[in-house]
Amino acid sequence: MAADKDPITCHILDTTAGKPAKGVRVKLEGGHAPLKTFESQTDDDGRIKSWLPYSSEHEAGDVPIYTLEEVLGEVDTTSTWTLRFYTEAYFGEGNTFFPEVVVTFRVAKGQHYHVPLLLSPYSYTTYRGS
Repeated sequence: MAADKDPITCHILDTTAGKPAKGVRVKLEGGHAPLKTFESQTDDDGRIKSWLPYSSEHEAGDVPIYTLEEVLGEVDTTSTWTLRFYTEAYFGEGNTFFPEVVVTFRVAKGQHYHVPLLLSPYSYTTYRGS
């Protein structure tokens, strides 16, 4: 695996503006119980190439220290993962029919998954990219 990107990446294109969706917050959750949660924000090109462990501001204790690659390495066969795109913050409150877009998918050990999201205020589509 290339060191510059994690095994699960995503890309958001704003189809209304015809450009990448910059600054969208995204959460990634999956693995085996207890599920692990990661978060990131799209870059200037609308891409997320790496994830940080999620630590809620309401949780007390140590900051979680694990990588996506480590979590995926613990999975023997397949696992289910969910991407949660916070789209209302991108479009502005009340300016989209979908305040969040949630995509759930299966991950097989040793594979790379790229999940593009084509997004507008009133529609979206996604697929497994490469």
